[in-house]
Amino acid sequence: MVSDPSNPGIPSREEIAERYFAQLPFPPYPLQEDALLAWFSSRQGVLVCAPTGTGKTLIAEAALFEALHTNTVAYYTTPLIALTEQKFREMQEAAERWGFRREDVGLVTGNRRENPDAQILVVVAEILFNRLLHPEVWDFGCVSSVVMDEFHSFNDPERGIVWEFTLGLLPPHVRTLLLSATVGNAPDFLYWLRTSHGRDLELVAGTDRKVPLTFQWVGDCLLNEQIEGMAAGNESERLCPALIFCFNREECWTIAEQLKGRGLVTKEQQAALAEYLDHQDLSRGAGPKLRQLLMRGVGVHHAGVLPKYRRLVEDLFQRKLLSVVVCTETLAAGINLPARSVVLPSLVKGPRDRRRLIDASSAHQMFGRAGRPQFDSQGYVFVLAHEDDVKIARWKEKFDRIPEDAKDPQLLRMKKELKRKMPQRRPDETYWNEAQFWKLKDSPPARLVSRGHLPWRLLAYMLQASPEVEPIRRLVGKRLLDSSHREAELRHLDRMLLTLWRAGHVRLEPPPPVEAAEPPRPKKIEVDRTSWEFPAGA
Repeated sequence: MVSDPSNPGIPSREEIAERYFAQLPFPPYPLQEDALLAWFSSRQGVLVCAPTGTGKTLIAEAALFEALHTNTVAYYTTPLIALTEQKFREMQEAAERWGFRREDVGLVTGNRRENPDAQILVVVAEILFNRLLHPEVWDFGCVSSVVMDEFHSFNDPERGIVWEFTLGLLPPHVRTLLLSATVGNAPDFLYWLRTSHGRDLELVAGTDRKVPLTFQWVGDCLLNEQIEGMAAGNESERLCPALIFCFNREECWTIAEQLKGRGLVTKEQQAALAEYLDHQDLSRGAGPKLRQLLMRGVGVHHAGVLPKYRRLVEDLFQRKLLSVVVCTETLAAGINLPARSVVLPSLVKGPRDRRRLIDASSAHQMFGRAGRPQFDSQGYVFVLAHEDDVKIARWKEKFDRIPEDAKDPQLLRMKKELKRKMPQRRPDETYWNEAQFWKLKDSPPARLVSRGHLPWRLLAYMLQASPEVEPIRRLVGKRLLDSSHREAELRHLDRMLLTLWRAGHVRLEPPPPVEAAEPPRPKKIEVDRTSWEFPAGA
């Protein structure tokens, strides 16, 4: 094999592939190997669709390894700041393993910048999009690749359009590596990407998990009882460590407080926790409360917890010193915190008066966090019934023990007393059932599709970057929708522009007739920045 003749000293892709495979500490899984071979041989990139826990990070690192060895720039995007920070640390460690410097990996989020001029830039998705809107500031000529982790975020009704428009704005020479959970229409998506944006990606898809999952509906236990039972026994018998998923931050703390007195850790674990925490500063914010929980083997992880405390929880969990981490569903979005078991105390989310069943895609993401390839041969998913239904089931079991034809006065009094105390469902509560759980579990993967209108905030960013309307119209007109819905989206864009014009925030060229029902589509906009304060770019 020879180096690239046009760039003396730069190894060829074949040589880089050989080096990457040689430095792996273990043989890749079949799906990993297929994806790596596709990446090193493809012209424009790869879409990898596989369940959570199949080692997609190892595939992502190949693109960064190649960029470092070819002295080019690579972006690694994620949907969450917490995930971005974790990947930043992981990629710094990877760079050191490969013989490069930690400073060769940078981090850029909305509120933190570290090594911003590095070759490898780990960013939230909006940062990359904002830079693509300002080519006069950000030169993409030296960018060789973009990795989009958690690419199924394309389906997010509010933020998915950022991933969608980013694909439409990337220069043709930039190769893309899209890492996604399993989706239901990967070939259709790639056809759209090729025909709409001229980006021809290879598909590597798999449905098998390295660690199979066992699913169980728990209709007769309250959460505290379930977790105590899972934490009992020796190392091989315990079903911990476990992640308990909640759907709001306040509930995370409430459940953690309920569990902290339940004896979930051994004396040895508690001693190790005490020694570890003695060297940590938990004096700020929720630190003192968190320390009490951690000493009892219970962690809390959500976006409202300080980043240094989240990292501490992650570290303790990976050291197997915590039995449970109570977390929001954002942790399911790729953050590397694998557990033996996953517990869902509820299947509904939202404000009390508008709670609804979680969607199948979110459920599969949370289920997929169970099972650690390096430790477990089996992962466990437990979904609990509502506590009211558990109390009703227990009451019914007691009531049914008394024969219907009982004559004994004592039994009759007992039956009468049980009837008087019969628990009932609350009229203002939202419940779920076992059938809904199994339906979620067996639901097919979600299809990638454009969701939601162009948000006002995003339109503001794009108008700030350029007064030309046609580039925006082209992106909207190429959305992953059928033709009638695409046309509806274009009409919606026109209405948004007219709203800004009527409010005096912009001037349209050509100017629309004041009373026109269907005004001509403007080609250019002049923004009055004195009357509209647009958000700044990245």
